[in-house]
Amino acid sequence: MASDPFQRPTMDDLRHVLESIGKSEIEHDRVAERLELSVPAEIVTQRGNTVSAMTREISRFGIGLLHRGYVSPGEVTIRMASETRQFQYTVQVEWCHPCENGMFMSGGRFVTKDGKQPSM
Repeated sequence: MASDPFQRPTMDDLRHVLESIGKSEIEHDRVAERLELSVPAEIVTQRGNTVSAMTREISRFGIGLLHRGYVSPGEVTIRMASETRQFQYTVQVEWCHPCENGMFMSGGRFVTKDGKQPSM
C-alpha cells in the first residue's frame, strides 16, 4: 500500500532527520533559548491548505517544523493540541529547505496580535 506523500512525518522520521543533520558547531548567537519539542502540528497556509507537521523546536520568538511538501515563506497559522488544550499561533515562515525522504524543514517567527513580530 502506497503512503500519502503529504501525511504527517512520524517521530521516527523526525528523529532520523535530526540525527542526520547533527548538532551545529557554529555559534548562532541566538537571543532566546530553543527547546526541543516534538509534537504533532498543522500548518494552515494563506491559501487555506493544511499541511501536517511535527514541531522540532520552539523558543519565545519562533518555531521550527518538519513536514512533507514545501511551505512558501509568509504568514501561516500553526495549530497544536494537547490532551486538554488547543494552541493556535500566527507565524511568519522565514525559510523552508528540503531534507531527507521528501521532507522539508522550516522555521519562522511568532507574530503578535497587533501583526508585529516579537521584539528581541
